[in-house]
Amino acid sequence: MSIIITKVSFEHYEPGAALGIATPRISWRFGGDAENWEQASYEIAISRSGQSNSFKVESSDSVLVPWPDKPLTSRERASISVTAHGKDGSSAAAQVNVEAALLQPADWTAQAVSRPTYPDNVAKRPCLLRRRFALETLPKTARLYITAMGLYEATLNGQRIGDHVLAPGWQSYSYRLAYQVFDVAPLLKEGTNELCAWVGEGWWAGRLGFHTGARDIWGTRPALVAQLEAEGKVLAQTDDGWEWAEGPIVGSELYDGEAFDTTLSLTAFKPAEVLPRPLHLVAPQAPPVRRTAHIPASEIIITPSGKTIVDFGQNLVGWLRWNNQVDGTGTVTIRHAEVLEHGELGTRPLRFADATDTVVLGGKTEGHEPKFTFHGFRYAEVTGFPRAVEKDDFTAVVVHSDFERTAHFESSHKELNQLYSNVVWGLRGNFVSVPTDCPQRDERLGWTADLMAFAPTASMIYDVNGLLSEWLGDVAAEQLDYGKGRPPFVVPNIPLPGQARTDTPPPVAVWSDVTTITPLDIYTTTGDVSLLRDQWRSMKAWIDEGIPRTDAGLWKRVFQFGDWLDPRAPPEDAANGMTDPTLVADAYLIHSVRIAAKVALVLGQEEDQRRYESEAARLLDAFQAEYVSPKGRITSDSQCAYVLALQFRLAKSEEQAEFWAATLERLVRQGIFKVGTGFASTPFVLLALAAHGRLQVAYRMLQEGECPSWLYQVKMGATTMWERWNSMLPSGEINPGEMTSFNHYAFGSVGAFLHQVIGGIRALEPGWKRIAIHPRPGGTLTDAATSFTTPYGEVSCRWVLKGERTRIEATVVVPPNTTAELMIGDQKLAVGSGTHRVEGVWKDESEWPPQPISYFHFPGDEKKSTFVP
Repeated sequence: MSIIITKVSFEHYEPGAALGIATPRISWRFGGDAENWEQASYEIAISRSGQSNSFKVESSDSVLVPWPDKPLTSRERASISVTAHGKDGSSAAAQVNVEAALLQPADWTAQAVSRPTYPDNVAKRPCLLRRRFALETLPKTARLYITAMGLYEATLNGQRIGDHVLAPGWQSYSYRLAYQVFDVAPLLKEGTNELCAWVGEGWWAGRLGFHTGARDIWGTRPALVAQLEAEGKVLAQTDDGWEWAEGPIVGSELYDGEAFDTTLSLTAFKPAEVLPRPLHLVAPQAPPVRRTAHIPASEIIITPSGKTIVDFGQNLVGWLRWNNQVDGTGTVTIRHAEVLEHGELGTRPLRFADATDTVVLGGKTEGHEPKFTFHGFRYAEVTGFPRAVEKDDFTAVVVHSDFERTAHFESSHKELNQLYSNVVWGLRGNFVSVPTDCPQRDERLGWTADLMAFAPTASMIYDVNGLLSEWLGDVAAEQLDYGKGRPPFVVPNIPLPGQARTDTPPPVAVWSDVTTITPLDIYTTTGDVSLLRDQWRSMKAWIDEGIPRTDAGLWKRVFQFGDWLDPRAPPEDAANGMTDPTLVADAYLIHSVRIAAKVALVLGQEEDQRRYESEAARLLDAFQAEYVSPKGRITSDSQCAYVLALQFRLAKSEEQAEFWAATLERLVRQGIFKVGTGFASTPFVLLALAAHGRLQVAYRMLQEGECPSWLYQVKMGATTMWERWNSMLPSGEINPGEMTSFNHYAFGSVGAFLHQVIGGIRALEPGWKRIAIHPRPGGTLTDAATSFTTPYGEVSCRWVLKGERTRIEATVVVPPNTTAELMIGDQKLAVGSGTHRVEGVWKDESEWPPQPISYFHFPGDEKKSTFVP
């Protein structure tokens, strides 16, 4: 039996990243097959500036333990050795090097530089900025600290610096601007050196928002900030010695695409202009955007109109790479889209985003990629190509924030496996620097409700915690700055139609409840109390100041999005669903107040805890009086109403909860197991059914194949999650509604059911120190396997049903330094780390398949449901 440390990390930084915190908390993750292994103590040895100090602590803690030494200083490097000692006398050790970034504003001497003039309110052509400097001798170490107001791609002596793309990403620029740190010593040379960077408008000055949108939201001048240091000396920095020129990138916009002319060379360089440096430069914990995959073309399609379309077989986010030298003249135009309609490129869902790249031929094409745009697409229509397009002419380059993959799921059900793949790809496409609603049309914004719905699933599949912690900080900053406790609908905040960016946002439930719900979700995954502490003002401001209340404390009747995209809402009015929007708002209000009470307990805020607990009790009474009949019927007789009432524990008794569960079951059976929920309630519908004795009903809904359902999308060939349940109609036509994205992760929140119920894995306490493993087979599934890399190491459960579904056999892996409660069939065990093989008696919880309720039966009715066995 062995125990090893597989990873040492600092705060939520990716390995090797420069740290922007002087006293970073330290975590270490375990591997190995040691049984019942528990840490008794740990020792951290820190070597810095030629001195070593060792700190031994008697504790089982191994996640986010305090930095034991004096604070790091700017640019300081240290070697950290961690040794974990087990109660059984064994030990494991690991060593890593760390480096501090620039921790103080005074560390920066660079200014910002830009070309002298940019026209306002139009697209900005990218330019190349450069600085030449001389070196007599080569330094042993050199660091480049660099960012842009806009986007940049840098080179040193003609060699690309780093592997980031779309750097420095998108933040709420009024409060922070991320910078990157690169080791550039290998790129330096004796004599004349040349530091260059292409700079584009990006999110800083580019067009953002619906239709024509808005430009120049944060500034009119894309600019570069760079500081190259070696051994305590600044070798080059952005100042009045820089020059600029234009080149073959004629235009590059996020929505509209990039225009590149291979026949153009750089213009003559001219002096650049110095601008003030941004004040809030930070070294981010969020991982950078990188190229994460390369997808070959799967098919060349000739459309009915004779157009050439390259199909990559997967809806993705990124751009095309030209693999070959293409000789000829003229302009090649590449249009991108997610779907085909009537055999042609389906561009209507893009609205006012052109999503078009052009390349003028006559020069080098091999290896060409766009720099400062990205597209959401599966299909690329190519016109103007001088010969027939072949599959090896282009590769699709996948880009997104490059976080660590932490969860996997597979089962005996082929369509469920494809659904899970769709959830994963939807996540990848919508985490390009910030969590967005969609990656393809004239939007791509950080909508708060979408993330709130999806965060529990996202934080399992990838380690999104550093990114979401920083994004939630932006949510709080925007919210607290504009007063009245209300966060914007989208973060980073841009002007939406009819609003200025600095207007106080309207009060809207669900979207604004991201301030309370999502910090708790991330805390559950990470156990990071500091996140709750950082978001506490934001939580309180929303509950105490942001909500217009009646005398009873409930919501006043104001505009609400409600259960957005309820499948019965008409295409032109996505908020007009089956459930009273104010009922939805009040259910979320009680949930948020209870969360605030729970967070107050964790933070030791006893007075707030008592206040919020008392408020929640009063609100529950008011909710019951407002929406619940004497016999228990909720006024909106909809799936959403009963799902939220059950999930948010709004019942006054077990009998009432059972009545609600039975009513929800009735509604699901009457609906022939089709989904009847939108953004506000879909994350919980299957979980609520399973938690209240309706497991097979949940499985039957999950396995439904007719629209609206999860597997309808799979049957229609989806490879990502859709915005609408019927984004593509059964006829193969695109939904006529204006909002018809084919890559929207909100309904991918079903991943929580796959992980927690089918896979059976969930945290018993925040941070996964104690784990529950209770797989609940159902439907036609005969086996499944789920894994998750917890902060302590990997937990997994692989189960199979045998003996005509009378026995369940499971292989469970519990990570070191944790304990787990297993429920495998009729076997209940408390175990420590290691691999455990358990067999139990299994009995399906109810009949399969559950039957629909039909009050009127006509010949052919049975064909209205397709259940995917």
